[in-house]
Amino acid sequence: MGEWLQRNIVEPGKLPLLLALTAFVLTFLITRVITRMIRAGKGPFGNISSGGVHIHHVVPGVVLIVAGGFGAVASGARGFGSGVFAVVFGIGAGLVLDEFALILHLDDVYWTEAGRKSVEAVVLTAALGGLLLVGSAPFGVNDMSDAELQDRGTVLATVAVNFLLSMAVLFKGKIKMAVFSVFIPFIGLVGLVRLARPGSPWARRFYRRRPRARARAILRAYRHDRRWVGPGRVLGDWLGGKTDAELSRKGA
Repeated sequence: MGEWLQRNIVEPGKLPLLLALTAFVLTFLITRVITRMIRAGKGPFGNISSGGVHIHHVVPGVVLIVAGGFGAVASGARGFGSGVFAVVFGIGAGLVLDEFALILHLDDVYWTEAGRKSVEAVVLTAALGGLLLVGSAPFGVNDMSDAELQDRGTVLATVAVNFLLSMAVLFKGKIKMAVFSVFIPFIGLVGLVRLARPGSPWARRFYRRRPRARARAILRAYRHDRRWVGPGRVLGDWLGGKTDAELSRKGA
């Protein structure tokens, strides 16, 4: 394990990324445990207020992101300082994305259905960080040979094609597939050949005069959402806790 860590993480200079990603995930998990304890009235923790204003943990998170980001730039790519600032940045990112839904809606939706967006943002960020850690590069550049990488035109063409592929998938309303296709172009190909999501720009543009295609897209989206809503809710409950509405139904 030590040899693998040295060869694949330390030597390529990925230790700060590993530290930041670990701090990010642990911060999110610990924060969710604490907020659930506060919600249940257990433990020594409580909400922080100043002058009658509730201080959300996104506030110290922003401060830590700024400190960690500027510190990492100033300290360089390697060294003890870069590791420390990577941890600071990861902690800040975990605090901020745990309240991503609050930033998105500009409202305290932490324990509502809309608040699940925070959990989705954290899972997506952690997955993308993991892809970077194992060596994936945007737009499939890491899949090219040394000879291809030396040809600037080939590199630019590959990046441009994969970028357009990701944008087309995003145009079809498949946001998660579009994000992952930036690192794994094959996912973009799958998203491109599948029907667009109803209501997406692609569906409004190309399915407007194709009622059969529009009906198939609606049916496929309904089946997909029905298939994954259960597992998604279980994962959301496990990571982020049940919403107020779910607790109310359970207690009724």
